Amino acid sequence: MTGRVGIVAGAGELPRRLVESCRASGRDVFVLALEGAAEAETVRDVPHAWCRIGAAANGLALLREEGFRVIGPDQLLVGALAAKGPLGSICPDEQSNADIERGLRIARALGALDVGQAVIVQQGLVLGVEAIEGTDELIRRCALLRREGTGGVLVKVEKPGQERRADRPTIGPRTVLLAAETGLRGIAIEANGTIVLDRHEVVRAADGAGLFVIGVSRS
Repeated sequence: MTGRVGIVAGAGELPRRLVESCRASGRDVFVLALEGAAEAETVRDVPHAWCRIGAAANGLALLREEGFRVIGPDQLLVGALAAKGPLGSICPDEQSNADIERGLRIARALGALDVGQAVIVQQGLVLGVEAIEGTDELIRRCALLRREGTGGVLVKVEKPGQERRADRPTIGPRTVLLAAETGLRGIAIEANGTIVLDRHEVVRAADGAGLFVIGVSRS
């Protein structure tokens, strides 16, 4: 794939990694950064423009008039989608598997209502669901609500009918480190639906922290 790339950038690590990937392959890139979401570091030394989140549709229309076509981030980050099964050497125990199953049911219901992509469950109790604040803030918020005993599980999946070329569930080393710092037991992500940034670093961080990361099926 060749040609100039336009990136609509929200929060998190994914937009920066897309910029880095384009630069590494010698491709020109232009970033449409969403105010209140994208980080300044994302557009440092990169041709860009800022727009309100509510005006993103107009920005996309402009990019199409300029000859851009919409593709998914996984088409630029080859091999980034999670496979089914554990990413590292640690697997969930019986309690964590039960929490994953409950989390998947809750996450599916949330996604159907277009609320969020993630939920944290500990010992069968739903500690929190993702809203507009994003996954990192969900993890921090739930750290204050955790119970004694086996840590909880972060479950992250695609929303039903979600546009796969935009807002795909994503985790990276930062997600793993934050989960470990706040006492989570592990992370379950949708196989073939979630982008894993820096897979080797994710595995290294998870194994080092004694935390599992596993790709699971929605049903």
